[in-house]
Amino acid sequence: MSTFTESRPLSRRGFLNLAAAGAASAALSACSTVGGGGQIVDARPIAPPPVSVDPAFGDFANMYAPVTDEGYEIPGIPLKKVKPQFLRQIVRDPTGERPGTVVVDTSTHFLYLVRENGEAMRYGVGLGRAGFAWQGRAVIQWKRKWPKWTPPDEMIGRQPELEKYSVRNGGMAPGLNNPLGARALYIFQNNEDTLYRVHGSPEWWTIGKSVSSGCVRLMNQDIIDLYDRVPGKTPILVTSGLGTA
Repeated sequence: MSTFTESRPLSRRGFLNLAAAGAASAALSACSTVGGGGQIVDARPIAPPPVSVDPAFGDFANMYAPVTDEGYEIPGIPLKKVKPQFLRQIVRDPTGERPGTVVVDTSTHFLYLVRENGEAMRYGVGLGRAGFAWQGRAVIQWKRKWPKWTPPDEMIGRQPELEKYSVRNGGMAPGLNNPLGARALYIFQNNEDTLYRVHGSPEWWTIGKSVSSGCVRLMNQDIIDLYDRVPGKTPILVTSGLGTA
C-alpha cells in the first residue's frame, strides 16, 4: 500500500546513456575495506526528500535495532550518526524501471528496489573503487547468506597479511568482521561473473561515502532486508546518474 499522500503522476526522462559495460577490472573482486585506510569522501550533497516508512517496517529504531541472524549477533546502528536520507525508506520511483528491478545509482549512493504504484524502496550504500568500475544491466545470478571472503591475488600482493584469507587457504570465514557482511548478491552478465557484488558491511559509517576499496555495501540490517525481497535472476542496473524531470 502506498504511503504517499500525493497523487500527482511523475514525469521522468529515464536514464542517462550508460557507458558500454567493459571487462570487469581485477579490483572488483576485492569487495572489501580490510586494511584500506584510504580517504573517505562524502557523496555529493542532495536535499533530503520526505521520508516515508512502510508501516510493516516499524520505525527506524526497530529497523536498525540489534538482531540475531543465523546465530550471529548483529549490533544496532547508531541512527543519530547516519544521515536520514541513507536510511531505508519508500520514495517516489525516479528510475522508470519495471517493478522488481534493482537500480544502483553511484552518483547519489542510493540503491533502489522498484515497487508497484510508482514507488521504490531506497537504501543508502557505500562505494569503493570497484563500485564505480562497472556499469550496465545484468542479473543477480545467486545469493549467499554469511558468505566467505577471498581477497584476489592482486590485493594480497599489496597486503601480504591477507594471504591467510586467500583461495588457497580457504578464505575468511563468515562473521561479523567479514567484509561481505551478512549477505552477498553476485552479479552476472551474459552468464559471466562481473566480479561485482552488492553486500553487507559492519562499517555502517561508510554508508553514503566513497572509500578506498570495495563494491557496493549496505548496512547489515539493510542487506538482510534486500536479500529477502529479491529472488535469483532479479534484473539489476548500475548507472552513474538518473534523468530528472
